[in-house]
Amino acid sequence: MKVQRALISVSDKTGLAEFARGLFALGIEIISTGGTAKLLAEAGIKAIEISEYTGFPEMLQGRVKTLHPKVHGGLLYRRGVKTHEQAIVEHGIKPIDLVVVNLYPFRETIQKPGVTLEEAIENIDIGGPSMLRSAAKNHESVTVIVDPDDYAPVLEEVKTSGNTSIETRRRLAEKVFETTARYDSMISLYLRGENKHEPKPSKDGMPEKFEIAVTKAMDLRYGENPHQKAAMYGDFFRFYDQLSGKELSYNNILDVTAAAELIGEFGEPTVAILKHNNPCGVGLAEKIADAWEKALATDRQAPFGGIIIVNRPLDLELAEKISEIFSEVIVAPHFQEDALALLKKKKNLRLLKQKLPTVHSNAELEFRYCVGGILVQDRDSGMISPKDWKVVTKRAPTDQEAIALWFGWRVVKHVKSNAIVYASNDRTLGIGAGQMSRVDSAKISAWKAKEADLSLEGSVIASDAFFPFADGVIAAIKAGATAVVQPGGSVRDQEVIDACNKFNVAMVFTHRRHFRH
Repeated sequence: MKVQRALISVSDKTGLAEFARGLFALGIEIISTGGTAKLLAEAGIKAIEISEYTGFPEMLQGRVKTLHPKVHGGLLYRRGVKTHEQAIVEHGIKPIDLVVVNLYPFRETIQKPGVTLEEAIENIDIGGPSMLRSAAKNHESVTVIVDPDDYAPVLEEVKTSGNTSIETRRRLAEKVFETTARYDSMISLYLRGENKHEPKPSKDGMPEKFEIAVTKAMDLRYGENPHQKAAMYGDFFRFYDQLSGKELSYNNILDVTAAAELIGEFGEPTVAILKHNNPCGVGLAEKIADAWEKALATDRQAPFGGIIIVNRPLDLELAEKISEIFSEVIVAPHFQEDALALLKKKKNLRLLKQKLPTVHSNAELEFRYCVGGILVQDRDSGMISPKDWKVVTKRAPTDQEAIALWFGWRVVKHVKSNAIVYASNDRTLGIGAGQMSRVDSAKISAWKAKEADLSLEGSVIASDAFFPFADGVIAAIKAGATAVVQPGGSVRDQEVIDACNKFNVAMVFTHRRHFRH
């Protein structure tokens, strides 16, 4: 059967006139609504208004216009089924073979500053999803388009054979149900926030169920490795503008995320260099170029091919320093014009301008794959500040040591476990990450400092979790550390405290762990 009649009702009118003109040229009757009908008329394309087609006026400020048996009967009736054929003849219903609908811009509406609940509710589409679902359910006979990218291939098929193939109709129906499911989830999540309640919690405080509504932002060349397909979903580009360089990779995006979360801990002018989600150097100073020198001094080898993030405008002096090494991505809240011009000379270097702070609330959830499902947890947001720390040794940290401990504690939270960070009051001196033994992390971070020709005399160490034995602390003390910050909580805490007291080393417990697996 050939396509004889099309119903078109869209909010996003991209490419519509050209598509509708192609249908009209093929002799296909077009039914349309409201603003869509007006656009078609202005383009010289004849269309029948929906109220004329149904014999029933639009009402309730347009809330009721396509919810009519002549619309849904024309979509849902099964061609070739005798009782269906008799019913549509009896009620004067004509078949509708092609539906083109996209939905009210609910997502765009709720992202506008100051949007009211009333405005959001008025942008909940009712007729659109209903028509889409009716057409998609009957895709054996009806072609349904929800995405303007499908206009050209559908028009080409109809030109060639008079209709689309069942394979095309099935693919388009699948896209419809994905779209309506995502749309409904978005509305549910928005209303949940407006109603100031979470899903009914279980006894452990986590939701019994949840919905995730995200749209593909971009396809990626591949995932962590070239044999893995990948794509990015969500609002990444609401936070960042890419100013230059190659397309972001899967690993780049992971590293940028880790970098943003780390830099978010610091209000002072700070530079952080990361590699494989781990910081390999962090420094702060009044002058951002000086902060770079401190961060780079921690490890001059690891930053090759890494991610650099700053929380102050990136000026020419810093750009000249950064350009001396190969980097994958540079992130800054602003690039001064001369700095941007210099860095853009490296055609592959990805430059990201951070438009919004990536601050997470404790209410946000984090998801990870596990066998047979997903793991869900609260994000590790927030930080226990020094005023809530407990001094557990005979000696309390000096003022200088306290500043250094606070610096190191903010960094170690973002290092993969087991994590040890040697620090002074304004820079990292050695970082040990991802070891199976905490003492190994302590030794590796001391070795890295030695490789960088940095003295650890008078330094402090931060540990993301408790020391199970005294050996890790003793290794740090032997390397020159004079103060320690750690969560505490080991059955051997007293043994560790005793080791610190023996060497007159100060130690504080935070009573909060920061594992990163």
